[in-house]
Amino acid sequence: MIRAIIIDDEPYCCESLSILLEEYCPEVEVAGIFHDAGDALTAIRKQEPDLIFLDVEMPKMNGFDMLKQLTAINFEIIFTTSYDQYALKAIRFSAIDYLLKPIDSEELQNAVQKVVRRSQNPIAQQLEILMQKINKPSAPISRIALPTMEGLQMIAVDTIISCEADSNYTTLRLKNNKKMVVSRNLKDIEELLEEYSFARVHRCYLVNLNEVEKFVKGEGGYLIMSDGSTIDVSRNKKDELVKKLLHDKE
Repeated sequence: MIRAIIIDDEPYCCESLSILLEEYCPEVEVAGIFHDAGDALTAIRKQEPDLIFLDVEMPKMNGFDMLKQLTAINFEIIFTTSYDQYALKAIRFSAIDYLLKPIDSEELQNAVQKVVRRSQNPIAQQLEILMQKINKPSAPISRIALPTMEGLQMIAVDTIISCEADSNYTTLRLKNNKKMVVSRNLKDIEELLEEYSFARVHRCYLVNLNEVEKFVKGEGGYLIMSDGSTIDVSRNKKDELVKKLLHDKE
């Protein structure tokens, strides 16, 4: 049984989530519901829950500020939030789970099942990435957290040469002839890397422009990357790509 605490300043949201958990996630026991982050901190230290459902937007102290008050995170976290592009991007960078309000029962079940399958709580690097993006949302960071079949991997952005779509997964081609399959589709990866020097050159490919060695012209053409690999360029992406490559050389 997973002992969980719900933290949200809106009583209706807490009640709704509690009902969904009871109906769809019998493996979760709700050990407490708190509308105030300060009270929740006291409960976390005393009760040592396995999981907290944490609202991002709360008065006085939001969910991120609350986490800063804890010296150690020895529980799983699932954020609950209304749409907030800055908060969501920070959470995605850290690869910590989140649920958009109103919470969907199937998405809730999937998030809980991830908790059941995982053998470790969020690691320090995840929380470090999260706080970096929260404190400086417009500043690029050097690493992102990505889920793989083997677990969570911290990836240095500048080691990524290209990304290739593979259904709901993405294959990352890295420096030193390494490859990695991550449990995110290419659109998700593109959104994470949009503030870096990456460009979508094909419906199946995203490339690091800093790793382009040569662009070979053709109907669409193709790129030769720093590791010798070749990447096809879509005809409708060619002009935009050339502009970006020329801009980078100025």
